Amino acid sequence: MAEENHTSVPEFFLLGFSDLRALQGPLFWVVLLVYLVTLLGNSLIILLTQASPALHSPMYFFLRHFSVIELLYTSDIVPRTLTDLASPHPRAISFQSCVAQMYVFIVLGISECCLLTAMAYDRYAAICQPLHYSTLISQRACVAMVGMSWLMGIITATTHSSLIFTLPFPSHPIIPHFLCDILPVLRLASAGKHRSEISVMTATVVFILVPFSLIVTSYARILGAILAMASTRSRHKVFSTCSSHLLVVSLFFGTASITYIRPQAGSSVTIDRILSLFYTVITPMLNPIIYTLRNKEVAGALQYMIKKQVPS
Repeated sequence: MAEENHTSVPEFFLLGFSDLRALQGPLFWVVLLVYLVTLLGNSLIILLTQASPALHSPMYFFLRHFSVIELLYTSDIVPRTLTDLASPHPRAISFQSCVAQMYVFIVLGISECCLLTAMAYDRYAAICQPLHYSTLISQRACVAMVGMSWLMGIITATTHSSLIFTLPFPSHPIIPHFLCDILPVLRLASAGKHRSEISVMTATVVFILVPFSLIVTSYARILGAILAMASTRSRHKVFSTCSSHLLVVSLFFGTASITYIRPQAGSSVTIDRILSLFYTVITPMLNPIIYTLRNKEVAGALQYMIKKQVPS
């Protein structure tokens, strides 16, 4: 019976924001603008960190891969969201498309959590272990950390997708969200959700709480090292760079933690969607803005590139 119920589902329906029609028009233009800024900003960071010799350090190696993830992450979600915002009714999404969107979403989300942890470790090694930095953060170590981030994402996505999409679902279920996120889809399953729920909770602890704790610990030690610096100029430069990293981390992990950790009983569908907008749409836009405005090396590389392109 469960198998029959599962195989009879040809498609899901995404609620999107069709229940908030007064907001659909303004939200469409806001999301479109944010998406365009995200594409431009992250593409610019990828270009600058690849082309500028001054930005060929481990920190910018991680930043380049982080921007790649942000580009793919937002592109997995926003085009479909814009299409749904243009429709007054919940739009159908095929079973296969929902599986694909969730799989990519999990791969990139987990990879981002791991990469943010690697970026924090890089800053910790540079500031708190400067004499051993070249050994701790070698080129091989950088490639290994980025590769491991992607591997963790693929393993987690494969596990969750296999568990969730083999569950029985009712006919034509409406997902109360603008994307095929784990929890909204899992709640629609007719039976057998226990293993998937345990898997999601385990992943939440391993890839959200643990990385966030490690990052906070790293920056607490960095703060202690900054306060011990004799030079005010050096202190300001290090604090500026690290505060940029910490702001990105806080925005991403903060909204993701609230979404996946807070009790689901009595949770608001509207609040769930607003929180998801932050870590899927807003944060990828803020990343390049924060790094380019607060980082003199990136700003300098951008100015140099502009001067090269514009004849005097």
